[in-house]
This record gives sequence, structure tokens and C-alpha cells, in this order.
Amino acid sequence: MADHMAHHIRVEAGQRAEDVASIPAEAVAVWINGKVWDISRPLPESGELMWLTFEDSAGRHVFRHSSAHLLAQAVKRLWPDAKLGTGPALEDGFYYDIWLPEPLTEGDLPRIEAAIQEIVAEDFPVERMELSRDEALKLFEERGETFKLEIIRRIPDGAVISAYRQGEFIDLCSGPHVPHTGVLKAVKLTQVSGAYWRGDEKNPMMTRIYGTSFPDAEQLERHLQQIEEAKQRDHRKLGAQLDLFTFREEAPGFVFWHPKGHQLYRTLEDFSRRLQQERGYQEVATPWIYRVGLWERSGHWDHYRDNLFLIERDDELQGVKPMNCPGHALLFKGTTRSYRDLPWRLAEYSPLSRFERSGTLHGLMRVRGFHQDDAHLFVRPDQIQSEMFGVLDLVDLVYRAFNMPYEVVLSTRPDDYMGDLALWERAEAELESVLKARGLRYQINPKDGAFYGPKLDVYAVDSLGRRWQCATAQLDFQLPEKFELEYVDQDGQPKRPVMIHRAIMGSLERFIGILVEHYAGAFPFWLAPLQVMVLPITDRQLPYAEAVQKALVAAGIRAEVDRRNQKIGYKIREAQLQKVPEMLVVGARDEENQTVSVRIRELGDVGAKPWPAYLDELRLKAGQIWD
Repeated sequence: MADHMAHHIRVEAGQRAEDVASIPAEAVAVWINGKVWDISRPLPESGELMWLTFEDSAGRHVFRHSSAHLLAQAVKRLWPDAKLGTGPALEDGFYYDIWLPEPLTEGDLPRIEAAIQEIVAEDFPVERMELSRDEALKLFEERGETFKLEIIRRIPDGAVISAYRQGEFIDLCSGPHVPHTGVLKAVKLTQVSGAYWRGDEKNPMMTRIYGTSFPDAEQLERHLQQIEEAKQRDHRKLGAQLDLFTFREEAPGFVFWHPKGHQLYRTLEDFSRRLQQERGYQEVATPWIYRVGLWERSGHWDHYRDNLFLIERDDELQGVKPMNCPGHALLFKGTTRSYRDLPWRLAEYSPLSRFERSGTLHGLMRVRGFHQDDAHLFVRPDQIQSEMFGVLDLVDLVYRAFNMPYEVVLSTRPDDYMGDLALWERAEAELESVLKARGLRYQINPKDGAFYGPKLDVYAVDSLGRRWQCATAQLDFQLPEKFELEYVDQDGQPKRPVMIHRAIMGSLERFIGILVEHYAGAFPFWLAPLQVMVLPITDRQLPYAEAVQKALVAAGIRAEVDRRNQKIGYKIREAQLQKVPEMLVVGARDEENQTVSVRIRELGDVGAKPWPAYLDELRLKAGQIWD
């Protein structure tokens, strides 16, 4: 794992990792000074080297991108006339776009997998080649790779052009890659689809082959079992079954919350709001449409324009806000502030919109309209560590509440970063210092920071072992420069504050989708949109059932009465299908004895309980999250 607790090896520029230390069997690449590097490639600079394995996010990326090359080599063996497009790694796998005279079907996948296993058994070394432009054009022209030639012609003058060879196969690629094909022991191809070259319908149609890969067959088998279980837990399916939310073609990418789903949403929002109020956050609301000039000033126009919903009225262009940070910067700027006023913690839950392409929309996981438990902290430089500690405390509290372990990833400067490089290096050093002072294990995700600052991304691990990037804390020296934010320091001089952009659950819509699948719809009592269903056995007990329900609601417990003229067995089955945590069955004897017959979702019938004494137990259960 690439973290501060890992074994560091001091190396000099030009050395190869394989020459300076014994390579761990599980190593797939190395990490040096913010760069992921091939094990056999001369190191670019002196520094401390760390081995990367499949357990690291950067290592998984190398592993799966190498698996995409493996797939392409297998296809070329079976169909020599195939022409290669591109093959990126994904969060849980990879794909490769390949042109073929005849499109493939999923029936062809076992044949390709057999060819992959042959290449793994042959255990070719994976060798990097650096080429001049003329050499690269000649090489791929001889191999008939027309799409690769197109890519080469787009590479800027002076840029390094590299390719990787494994056996007879050569692919244009910047790397890095695993040291040899035998590392890629467990590969499974999962799907075939079509995709236009470069996403343009005017271009040729490619065959896109998806797959996933793991270091061994046991991990692969667990992953495939998780996929099958995940299909049963699909939040879109459960959302409809539990009457939580729907989507409609009249508003693509926006959620229609049903009463129960909106209650679930409000419970999460109220949970977040109370935690933040206790920690000194002040809630605000800012406009949701701004003139384009604001987005130009903040840098979003140059770096985020394609994701903005734009509106043109009265010959003026405006944009719907995709995030709250520029509005919060304007709030800070509106008043002269002293060093004593900092930290200033602002929270906001107002609606946000981002234009996601229609093909990427996916239930609650990828929407166009959403809300965040969003906050921005304006801090003095000497407060960065303590305030980041506070954010990490909040992360820990929230994810423990949902019984979700988590991993922390430091995401560093992207290629399209904004602002001064020195400030970026300072921000990255500050975040790494926070992690080390905190004693947290962390991984590094190179080039995945926001365009204005590096960030700590928190990946929650759900009950199926899947990782979801939810919480984020971004350290930003750039927007205070862009907006010329100042506070008066102790010496009477104006100073720049630092901004911490922070969300704990992230998009509430997406987080609810994750929770639906994490709990398979069976939410804990405190979170369940409907906590108690009161079930009268006959209509004669309806007045007693309604009195019980009224007392529950007065105690702050979400409860309903099933008033339908149905047999009690039917009512119980219906409540079970709706995954209601508790059912209170009331019959003639219960009414006579002032009891309720309790059925708990996980335990079944637990017998009669005295009423209203049992109400105190339920009240305690509802408040357990705050204990």
C-alpha cells in the first residue's frame, strides 16, 4: 500500500527499481515523488520509492490497464485483421474498443478468455519502447493500426511517444504496466457492446469488450458473486419496490421522490445538519443561477464548462450552479474579517445541477439534479491541520453510523490544474502532513485532484465489499487568489485565507442509492422511512391501533396503520416486503390487556409487550444514533 507506513527505499535518478531491491511478488509498479512508474524503467528522479500492489488504487489501475492490453493481444491472435482503438482501466475492470470486420457477441468471450490464459501462461515480459514520431508512424503503419496512427498524429511535438511490447503484441501506450503477463492470473470478460470511435457517431463503430481482473481466482470468484448479489440489491429495483423514488422520461437525470423516499432524504439531511450545527457550522443559502462572469472568475468556465447548464435570456448568458464554492467566496468577501473570525464554516444543502451525458445517467448514482451536505471552511494557514482533523472526525462518525469502513486516498494535481504550481505543492504537502499526523493509512491517486486543489477522497466500503467514493475534503489556495479574499491578521496586515471544500456524504441522492444497496432496503430503525407498522387483526381493533399509532407519532416515531380489510397474515407479509423494522399486531386480547404483539424484522415474533411502556423502548431505539 502506498502510504506513509509503507517501507520506503531511497533511490537515485536513473536507477531501476528492480536493481535496487528485491521485488515483492505482489508488486505491479512503483511510486516515486508523485509518479507511478514501471518496475523495469529507469527512475526519473531521486527520491523515496514505494512498491505498488493490487491493493493500492494506483496499483489496481496499472493491473487493469495491463489486463486491457492482454485482452487486445488475445483478440489480435484470434482475428489478425482487428484494429485497436483504446483500452482504459475502470474502477472495477477495463474495456478495449476494437474494430473488427464482423462484430463479436458474448458467445465469443470464452474463446477470447482461453487465448488470454495462453498469454498469461507464456509469461511474456512487458517492455517499454520509446519512439520518435517517424518510428512510431512507421511501426503502426506496418501493423495496419489506423486508429493508432490517428492518435500518434495528435500527439504534440516534443512529447514522448511510447509503446509496450509483450511477445508478438505491441500497443501504443504511455504506461506504466505490470512487469510480465503472468501477473494477470484471473481475468473474466463480462460484456460486449458497440461504441463509436472517439464517441462520435460520424466515426466507425467499434466493438467494446468489457472485463475485470484480479491477482487470483479466489478474489475473482468473490467479485463475481458480489455482482450477482448486487443485481438483487439494485437500488433502482428496490427504490420502486419500496416506493421510495422513480425516474421519468419527462425529466432525465432528476429524481421524483415519493413520500417514503423523501422522508429518507430528510432524515439524512437532518442527521447531517445536527452534526454540523454541533460543530460550529452556519447554514446559508446562495443563488442557484449566476452570470457567466462568476464562472469565468472562479475557473469553472475554463475547466468545467461542459458540465454547466447554461441559460440565455435578454442577450445574457447565465449558468446554473454545479457547486456552492463561488457563492460562499462572495459571502466571505462581503465583509471585512479579522483573524479572530476564522475559521468560518459555512454549510449549504441547496439544489445543484450538472449536465451529465444521457448515456452516463444511472439511477441515483449519476444524476443531473442533486444536493450535497456541502460546506466550505475559510481558515488561516495555521488552522489547516486542526480543521482537517475536524473534517476527518466527522467522516469517521458518519461512516461508523452506517457501519461502513472506509479508505482514504490523497488525490494529487491533475494535468489541467489552475493556478500557481508552488501553491499546489504546498497544498499537497499540507494534506500529506495531516494524514501523517493523524496516523491514517492512505493511498495516492495521482492526477485526480480538483482543478483548483488536491483533495482527500474517502472511499466507503459497503456490505458487499464495494468501494464508493463519497466524502471529499479539498484544500484550495487558488480560489482565495481568484476572488482576492482577505482577512486582517494579528499584525494588522491583510492575508489570504485558505478554503477547505468539504462534503461528508457527498451527493445525498447518490448516497441514498448506495445505502439502499448497502442495506438491501432493510434500513436500521433510526433511518427507516417507516419505522413501525401497526396491524389490527380485525376492524374492531382499528380504534386501538389508531391510538397506538397516534402515540408513536407524538413520540417522533414514523408509524402507520394498515387499515385494509385483509387477513393478518397478508398484512404481515406486506410489511415484511416493505422491510418495515417493527410490526405491532393488535388483537382483541391486546386491546383488553393494553399490550402490543411485537414482530421485529430480523427476529420475527417476540411476543406481547405492555403498552405504552414499550413506547419508551421504541423511543430509545429511534434515538440510538445520538447515543
